[in-house]
Amino acid sequence: MPKLTIDTITLDVPEGTNLLEAARSIGIVIPHFCWHPALGKAGACRACAVKLLEGPVKGIQMSCMLAAQDGMVVSTTDEEALAMRRAVIEWLMINHPHDCPVCDEGGECQLQDYTIAGGHSLRRYDGRKRTHLNQQLGPYLQHEMNRCIQCYRCARFYQEYAGGDDFGVLGRAGAVYFGRQQDGALQSLFSGNLADICPTGVFTDKTARFRARYWDYDMAPSVCPHCSLGCNTVPMARYRELLKITARRNQAVNGWFICDRGRFSNAAVNAPDRPRQALVDRLPVSLDAALDAAVERLNEFLMLHGSGALAIVASPRMSLEGNLLAARLRDLLNAGALCYFGDVLHAERTLEAVSLLNADNRASQEDLRQADLVAIMECDLLEQAPMMALAVRQAWRNGARVFAVGAECSLENAQQELFKAEAVVTLADVPLKDAKRPVVICGTRHKGLDSIRAAAGIEAKLAFVLDGPNAFGCALLAREQGALSFSEALAGGTLKGIIALEADLPDDLPPDIRIMAAADWQSSGVLERAEVLLPVTCWVEMEGTYVNNEGRAQRFKQVMRPGLPIKGLTPELHPPRLHRHDAPGGDLLPSWRIVAGLLERLGEERIQEPLTGRWAGLQGLDAEGGGVLLSGWK
Repeated sequence: MPKLTIDTITLDVPEGTNLLEAARSIGIVIPHFCWHPALGKAGACRACAVKLLEGPVKGIQMSCMLAAQDGMVVSTTDEEALAMRRAVIEWLMINHPHDCPVCDEGGECQLQDYTIAGGHSLRRYDGRKRTHLNQQLGPYLQHEMNRCIQCYRCARFYQEYAGGDDFGVLGRAGAVYFGRQQDGALQSLFSGNLADICPTGVFTDKTARFRARYWDYDMAPSVCPHCSLGCNTVPMARYRELLKITARRNQAVNGWFICDRGRFSNAAVNAPDRPRQALVDRLPVSLDAALDAAVERLNEFLMLHGSGALAIVASPRMSLEGNLLAARLRDLLNAGALCYFGDVLHAERTLEAVSLLNADNRASQEDLRQADLVAIMECDLLEQAPMMALAVRQAWRNGARVFAVGAECSLENAQQELFKAEAVVTLADVPLKDAKRPVVICGTRHKGLDSIRAAAGIEAKLAFVLDGPNAFGCALLAREQGALSFSEALAGGTLKGIIALEADLPDDLPPDIRIMAAADWQSSGVLERAEVLLPVTCWVEMEGTYVNNEGRAQRFKQVMRPGLPIKGLTPELHPPRLHRHDAPGGDLLPSWRIVAGLLERLGEERIQEPLTGRWAGLQGLDAEGGGVLLSGWK
């Protein structure tokens, strides 16, 4: 390991570490724009100048371009280096419009930070500025090209990292332009990352434009609920409205980025007509009254039909806490069925996949990025788990061979400009023995158990694509609790009543089956049929735990308080214009607290903490950490 000195601090760094990274490792921040940990060096902005006093290289050097070597003595505070950085910042600001008061990047802008940190307060340039015309890039991204400092991050991410070909660098020299040949929506499923990766305000989130400044947002570390990968995010809200979602770094999971599905799926959370009012027989009541009514009807049902006719139906999209208490409710009532999955094949495939994973063979997204061979079978990654497709691309860029196995993984779906895959008929046709770090990706939707077992029977790491952010946790609970799939419970012929907890029940449910109570935050046919409707908080309005597809338990924190947003309310949805201390529609509770309320009304003691027993180790899990891999839990 090279040993060097930076600003009188001596340190050892791994081979290949550049001076910028070495300085960051000891808390010294060197201004930079073009360098990014996920993209590497470019040497485009020249803002990271340092002076080397001793060693094999001397003089002013760009710290992002120079690898650390033994004997180097580096100064980041030398007056010559400081003057170089000040000059570069001033050059970059020559054509900048200085429109910080109207720029959505204000408060989280690297150019703003480094300009002020460099001591600049007055513009000396009084000549004519270069100007550009902006482009319409679709409904999600706002383009303001005049703010560009030509760092090339956007083009490098979009074309090299994400594999897009409809956006890039146009022009030359002082007329460089980052955009498309013509106006039009960006086609990449990862285009929203341009807003995060741009160090100025060239690309900003159009869906939240002019809505708030960075310091106005309510924000907290969270986990994306839109697939099973558990990508880390930072949702940002204001006035009870989820305005935007940004990526949060977790190197083992999503790295630095997220997909557009996870970034721009805010509509359901903000919908003014989202269930926010407790109902009993379609009549509005307080939440306490609805819980009382649910317990009363439940007791009447048990007296009439017996506990064997009742099913408690939970869901892979509900938090681990809610699913745990669903099992406690089943035990208390001695209900005939506890269900976590809809159909028997879905349940069997998910349970089998989870049972085959262990501490040695499960693959994270980082394992995928580092693989030298990837086999994809039984899934369409771009539809089911886009960030996993992006991880496969990084492996392919590093030289890995990629194989599409079987008809369900067609080359058209596998490629999508992300990576070049070779088509094979079966897993036996993949040269796994020639690889040092092979990874097999397998879906759980199609043929059944044979392909899943085949994937587990080879010397390779496994990544299963599951359905739902907590499908892994539900599989563990289903095996532990002896749960049935809902289709099995329905086929038994004894089912007469259901308590549905964020459950996606079939629309053709027999009319003689009562849905006595349904708790959910999304509108569905289940809620329309429910005798007692119990609205609950969505994931950004609560704290909870998801277990992702590799068995990584991750905590997400509450971002905003529940309640009607102040924007978009039609006259019929607008609350009464009365002074009140609580937000309209704000008396919602997480699903686990709804179940806890039922349990307490049925005779249990007050429940303060749902994670008990062998799950107690997840109490206090750090939401800003990397999560905890569950092992030995099967």
